[in-house]
Amino acid sequence: MDITAARDELRSLLRERSVRHGTFKLSSGAMSDFYVDCRQVTMDPRGMHLIAALMLDLTVDLTGARAVGGLTMGADPIAGAIAYASATTDRPLAMFSVRKEPKGHGAGRQVEGPFPAEDGAPVIVVEDTMTTGASTRRAIEAIERDTKATVARVLVIVDRLEGGADGLRADGYDVHALFTRRDFD
Repeated sequence: MDITAARDELRSLLRERSVRHGTFKLSSGAMSDFYVDCRQVTMDPRGMHLIAALMLDLTVDLTGARAVGGLTMGADPIAGAIAYASATTDRPLAMFSVRKEPKGHGAGRQVEGPFPAEDGAPVIVVEDTMTTGASTRRAIEAIERDTKATVARVLVIVDRLEGGADGLRADGYDVHALFTRRDFD
């Protein structure tokens, strides 16, 4: 797939279906004039295909990565698309999901799926839209607390440029965004 063409097509899909300008209350409680509902694209077959191709391209240097996932629900379709697309590559990635809270019954897990059990196994955390980075931090905290894995990279579809990605980078995480708010202004 031509990565430049895929990026252009995905930006067009996001602009058409996901990006809104106006007055919106964000999950952080803050008000904003810019809103992105990535689910309108991450749950669409063409959007999933494009996102998987572009995000896999951002991981070509992570030859040892074993799994991909993030905080449910926003990360689930992204991780699923990437895991599915990786199946025919020489770097297959299992999918995992991080619950917002540990499960109240059964094994009581917060991190679900075929997660690698090895100490230090590199995993990729994905996010649809990043503002403060709180959702991504919750996923990372659960992974680091409940598993033996290491977060090798964080991939985001849209970084709203409100400090979340910079804060994660300051804490030593490798964060890459397909797009930033500037791509949609």
